[in-house]
Amino acid sequence: MKRIYTYGGAPATRHLTVGCILKNKATGTRMTQVTAFDAEEAAAAAEAQIDTLTVGCDTVEMIRAAAPHIFITAAQAMREHVTEDQALAGAIEAMTKGADAVYTPRSLRHIERIAREGISVQGHSGLFPARATQFGGLRTVGKTAQEALDLMRYFRQLEDAGAYAVEAECVAEQALAEISKHSNLVTVTIGGGSSGDIILSYMSDLSGDTDAPPRHARAFGDVGRIRKELRAERAKALQGYRAAVMDRSFPDAETTVFMADNELERLREGLDKLQPVHR
Repeated sequence: MKRIYTYGGAPATRHLTVGCILKNKATGTRMTQVTAFDAEEAAAAAEAQIDTLTVGCDTVEMIRAAAPHIFITAAQAMREHVTEDQALAGAIEAMTKGADAVYTPRSLRHIERIAREGISVQGHSGLFPARATQFGGLRTVGKTAQEALDLMRYFRQLEDAGAYAVEAECVAEQALAEISKHSNLVTVTIGGGSSGDIILSYMSDLSGDTDAPPRHARAFGDVGRIRKELRAERAKALQGYRAAVMDRSFPDAETTVFMADNELERLREGLDKLQPVHR
């Protein structure tokens, strides 16, 4: 456990720091990362000793409270933090709320602006799903030597901009392995084979809670089946409840509180003596 001060100036402890992650890269120590969209998922990941989390910028505070010691990367979505000023302001806010690093899918200028403020920033490479039309659809990037070399050049541009890490999405295994030999960036891979420093998976994919998972995903559980059973059981309960109300079998004697007979009689006598409010 490492003692730190957060970007917001509060003392804290972390299982991993950026320094630890860079050291793990140098020694070839594999690390894990999963998404967490709520406190329950974050707590489950921490309990399972997942190394790092990637979370939405708007959930950092909630996730940090649920998993106080895990390394958190706050991810800026494509639709958010459009300008450089917005990206920087969002990064500072996320770090102040407890993030350890910030991910942005935006330009090198955005990355440089954030990095200049001393914030550990992660870029994006390979396939950009939100810009898939520019790639001819959803596909693996780096299957040709030329495309892999272009990827290498972008890695260097990310380093020059001040990034410490890069998400490499849907990149050919051998291309990423060779590029990594010539780059100091920590590679966070999803659909990039086994050569990444940190292997990222979506919580819904790995837990079996996705109806049509991507090719690079594997389910290690069957939460989807349990969720369907839960929905069916809830529907059964609601239907039973409505039927019981309609046929007057609920509420019944076991779920109802009754007055004592003498108190009921006194109530009736008192009501009979009341003057009507309206005539």
